Amino acid sequence: MAIEISARKREAQGTGASRRLRRLGRVPGIVYGGDQDPVNIELDHKDLFLNLRSEKFHASILTLALDGSKQQVLLRAVNMHPYKAQVQHIDFQRVSKDKKIHMKVPLHFVNAEKSPGVKEQGGVVNHVMNELDIVCFPDDLPEYVEIDLGNLAVGHSLHAREVPLSKGVELALHKDENPVIATVVVPALVTEEEEAAQAAAAVAPSEVPTTEQAATPEGATAEGEKAGDKAAPKAEKPAAADKGEKKEKK
Repeated sequence: MAIEISARKREAQGTGASRRLRRLGRVPGIVYGGDQDPVNIELDHKDLFLNLRSEKFHASILTLALDGSKQQVLLRAVNMHPYKAQVQHIDFQRVSKDKKIHMKVPLHFVNAEKSPGVKEQGGVVNHVMNELDIVCFPDDLPEYVEIDLGNLAVGHSLHAREVPLSKGVELALHKDENPVIATVVVPALVTEEEEAAQAAAAVAPSEVPTTEQAATPEGATAEGEKAGDKAAPKAEKPAAADKGEKKEKK
C-alpha cells in the first residue's frame, strides 16, 4: 500500500518564517525534480514524524498530495534538531515512471540461526552492511532486499554480487566493486599465553616461597635457627674467690 502525505505550498521564506512555522507545529520543506520547478512546501510535524519512524517511508515511492494534485516522490533528505525530537527541514524528489532512480534500500537478514557457521561451528554473524545501493525504475523499487545466510560457514563471506535481486533491479556498483555484506566469525578464543597466565595465578599461596624462606639455606628454617639461639648456653660468669683465701690474707 502506497504511503500518502499531505502538504501545502509555503509562501513565506527565510529563516524567520521557518522558525515561526516550527513553533506552529509545521515543517518547512521542498519538492524538486522532474519537469517542474522546485516548490517550497510545509507539512504537519506530527504526521511526518510518525511516518519517519517507518522503514518503508525511507525506501518507497510516496504519494505527495499538494494543493489538489498528487505526484510521486522519494524522500531525499531530512534535517533533525540537534537534541530535540523535531524535524527541521525535509526534501522530496519527484520521480517519473520512465526514468530510473538511484536508491539505498534496507537489508533484511534471514536464516542466520540455521547457517552451519552459527548452528554447528559456534560462530556469530557480522553484518558489514545494512543497506544496498540499487538502480531501477520506480515501479520496480523493492521495499527491502532479503539476505539469506542459511549456507554461510565460519570464515566465509557473502558479497553484494552474490545477492539475488528482483527483476529490473541492478546494483549501483563500479566495475570491480564487490563489497562484503555479511560474514560469520568465531568469537576470540583463549590463547596459550592467557592459559599459562591463568594457571600461574591459580597456584596456591603455600606453594610460593616467601622472601624469608627463599633466603634460608636448604634444610634449615628460620624457626629452627631461632630455636637454636634460645638453646645455646649463656656465657658463665667468672668464679668468685674462695672465702677462705680472703680470711688468710687478713
